[in-house]
Amino acid sequence: MHPILFRIGSFELGTYGLLMALGFFAALGLILRLARRDGLPGEALSDLTVAVLIGGILGSKLLMIAVDLIHGRSLAQLFDLATLRAGGAMHGGIILGTAVFFWRIRKHKLPLALTMDAISPAVALGQAIGRLGCLAAGCCYGTECHAPWAITFTRPEAELISGTPLLQALHPVQIYTFLAEMAIVGILLLLGKKRRFAGQISAVFFVMEGLSRVILEIWRGDLDRGVWLGLSWLSTGRLTGFAFILFGVGLGWWFRRQKALAV
Repeated sequence: MHPILFRIGSFELGTYGLLMALGFFAALGLILRLARRDGLPGEALSDLTVAVLIGGILGSKLLMIAVDLIHGRSLAQLFDLATLRAGGAMHGGIILGTAVFFWRIRKHKLPLALTMDAISPAVALGQAIGRLGCLAAGCCYGTECHAPWAITFTRPEAELISGTPLLQALHPVQIYTFLAEMAIVGILLLLGKKRRFAGQISAVFFVMEGLSRVILEIWRGDLDRGVWLGLSWLSTGRLTGFAFILFGVGLGWWFRRQKALAV
């Protein structure tokens, strides 16, 4: 864990923030490359990407705050420095980012299916790099682990910001998520060469993203993010994962139907 990359006087550069920025620019580069493939305007895609980024950051924070409020944290605790420095709930970012996406795509009159296909692999890439930031910050920690690849957090900032257990061997679930997201990127890029209909890539993205979260929740230790209906296995992350799977299936059906109607 290395939450602060360096300090100069009172200024400090957080590793999480730096990796999030790198993830954004890597995602933007991939979006523009895929946009050229499908003949989409680069300027409109850049504007769309920035808007989705802002929506994603706000959504992550808002879902984190909402879950914490439901589970009894006070407003003072929610807006202290440590909480504000935490990354937030990733799927809240995806939900609000998706809403902003539809708003901006309507403004720029971009073709929905092709635009979603260009953005989906980039979202997975940005999330993969961002998860390395989670590892550096100590957030989104795993359950107890006795495998040789277990990691142990020792920095008090991890416990302060995210409640991460210190001096305890944990599953490196941040790395698991990084690998899952990179696998999604690879599969989506390969699928782009064999796409049967516009929108297929984005549909597969939502299904795979949801499936990976449902599975990875097995090793998540920070389940104080909330459970639902009194079921210990139905965490906030797993609930949104199921929602993503259903959304992806519905999206694929709808885009395929649009293609059939256009013939």
